[in-house]
Amino acid sequence: MNKIFLITGPAGVGKSTISKLIAQNLDKSVLIEGDDIYHLVVGGYVSHWKEGNHLKLFWENCKSLIKNSIINGYDVVFNYILNEKQVEDIKKSFSECEIKFVCLMVDETTIVKRDKLRPEDCQMGERALVLLNEMRSHNFAENNILDTSKMSAEETYMEILSNSQYIL
Repeated sequence: MNKIFLITGPAGVGKSTISKLIAQNLDKSVLIEGDDIYHLVVGGYVSHWKEGNHLKLFWENCKSLIKNSIINGYDVVFNYILNEKQVEDIKKSFSECEIKFVCLMVDETTIVKRDKLRPEDCQMGERALVLLNEMRSHNFAENNILDTSKMSAEETYMEILSNSQYIL
């Protein structure tokens, strides 16, 4: 049975770092960075939070990539800022797969510290705290939330790989 790892959390929490580590430690895997897929649109690009965005195309592309990877025998690691409806849609669309869903969270001090470690052009500043609070408002099951404030990247990816509590 193929596996899908859905990794979400606020900007700067470490989604890309953890997703890459998970993918590197699977026998046969594909890493799909949601931001990279969203930015495939160049002409007519609209930010995802604005009217006229291309989220419909984005989700069709993501689900096609996941499907093609699964058909070809690859496990998939997908990261993006997800909401409950999007997680449910992926769960329904890929019910034949084992899906692990993890919302990475940290405390305010840690998000500010991690944000400052990012390349300067990728730093979010105050927006990182706003997004952290927005993510806290989601109604994700407690067993799918992983506070990584005091965890290393290695401890985090090992926890996700080894713990069945994250299976949807």
